[in-house]
Amino acid sequence: MHPAYSVILFTTMSGAGYGLLALLSAAGLLKLVPLDPWLGFAGFLIAYGMITIGLLASTFHLGHPERSWRAFSQWRTSWLSREGVLAVFTYFPTGLFALGWFFGKTEYWAWDALGWLGVACSIATVYCTAMIYASLKTIRQWHLPSVAPVYVLIAAATGAVLLNLLLVAFRNASDWSVWTAMGLLAIALVAKLTYWFSADNANRTHTAGRATGLGRFGKVSPVDAPHSTPNFVMREMGYKVGRKHARVLRVLTIVLGFIIPIIATAIMLVNAALPIGLWATLAVVSSATGVLIERWLFFAEAQHVVTLFYGEQEA
Repeated sequence: MHPAYSVILFTTMSGAGYGLLALLSAAGLLKLVPLDPWLGFAGFLIAYGMITIGLLASTFHLGHPERSWRAFSQWRTSWLSREGVLAVFTYFPTGLFALGWFFGKTEYWAWDALGWLGVACSIATVYCTAMIYASLKTIRQWHLPSVAPVYVLIAAATGAVLLNLLLVAFRNASDWSVWTAMGLLAIALVAKLTYWFSADNANRTHTAGRATGLGRFGKVSPVDAPHSTPNFVMREMGYKVGRKHARVLRVLTIVLGFIIPIIATAIMLVNAALPIGLWATLAVVSSATGVLIERWLFFAEAQHVVTLFYGEQEA
């Protein structure tokens, strides 16, 4: 599949934003962070900014962005529609929760209820984003049980790294935020490696012979190309990334997206020569770069079954 930069920006930025939103809310509810008004203001502002930028970026991939509002009407059958509805709804409980945090109205049960509802909606929105791709049976690399957990875990990991930097900036860093970031990064790495193993070893049941019904006669291949010049389907669905390049990009994803952030975050636990703020910043920048590569690969390595009609033998 051709990697659309608007969708890559959407899934990475909104995922990190929802991760930060959920973890900051949970930390406040569990009294793991001081309910400082300006800490809450900065945290929610960053989270909402990333979420909003990501959601707006997703409309750039549409042929007619002005019609994006129609996506909200198909929530009964469409994961994209469910994602849109949840994304908009999440602003309300989390927004009221943020206002209660900023104005010090945190002693009421309703504030706790809004907070936990916001945490659940944030996780559910990222899950719906993942299911947009995981529900597509026509793409073998996406129609896997590990796709949704990977999306949620990477969102949580990047959100944890952002939260750690936020706490450092407000001089509220503590061991729990460091260990949380390291733990989520490690779990997300294991989940991503599991996904790659599954995608690489899944049975290729879609073949040219099966698609045409002529497989019983032997190998099936087109006599002539379907088109004399490249068309939209070939450009969008037939995008290929070389195996050699894919291996290099996977290594970069592992190193930049997970290993360096884990090491940089771990250094914060010891007396380092450099201020902890630099290590926290390095973790954020490295993880963001690695996740962008990971998401580009997620699309670039995907193969749609329609490529069977353009010369591919299996998908």
